[in-house]
Amino acid sequence: MNIKKISLFAVVTPLLLTACASGIQMGGKDPNMVATGSAGGSQATGANAQLEKCDSPLGTISLVENQTAGWYTILTGEYHLPPTATLLRLMIQQSNCFVVVERSAAGMNAMNRERALESSGEMRKGSKYGKGQMVSSDYGLSPEVVFNENNAGGLSGAIGGLLGGFAGQAIGAIGASTKSRQATTMLTMVDNRSGVQLAVAEGNASKTDWAGIGGLFGRNGGGSLGGYQNTAQGKLIAAAFMDSYNGIVRSTRNYKAQQVKGGLGKGGNLKVGD
Repeated sequence: MNIKKISLFAVVTPLLLTACASGIQMGGKDPNMVATGSAGGSQATGANAQLEKCDSPLGTISLVENQTAGWYTILTGEYHLPPTATLLRLMIQQSNCFVVVERSAAGMNAMNRERALESSGEMRKGSKYGKGQMVSSDYGLSPEVVFNENNAGGLSGAIGGLLGGFAGQAIGAIGASTKSRQATTMLTMVDNRSGVQLAVAEGNASKTDWAGIGGLFGRNGGGSLGGYQNTAQGKLIAAAFMDSYNGIVRSTRNYKAQQVKGGLGKGGNLKVGD
């Protein structure tokens, strides 16, 4: 019996150490907090140190969410997360690379309501809600999320089969509830005046869920690691979006316009035959 216990400890301990070291990985790094802090104008407080920043804004930008897409249904329905615009607004303003302008349905309704009140004569004099007050959106930023979850228990199961006995069963149990989760995001930036795509960036984040270890040892041994499950997708998506937004900033910071001989949209250089 003692031999079996020693064997189990020797095999599980490296897994525990690996579990403690594992977490959300964004762009090869391990951030403690992804979306945090606040922003007011060009000033940001408590922003993630990995967020790309600019000395001055490159223009105004609005968020364009496709709320009929499958990923949006999963995001808000299955994972009960708020719209991605809520997350991206914070990142964008903290970065000071763009000025966010309101274009959501709720926001536009609120602004139109105030204008309707002024038109009706209910507003006090000097409210200045007349025409020509709104700021145009230079660019549109469209987010997309790709969900992916892979069961990584195969390796642990194989090790358990080789060990056999109680130790093998324990490792197999860990493998059965060990998951490798990954989220991939895409951000596409379009010039609203011309319709030209200016930049596109992919972002990735991943983590390992070692819930099986917490279930094996309980609260009095090894600690419960199943807490990752509670907000796993939310943390992954936030990290992946910061990764992709950083890509957008780096691309636009060094932006060089694509030139077409003869001018954009004037026939192009790929001609059909006679």
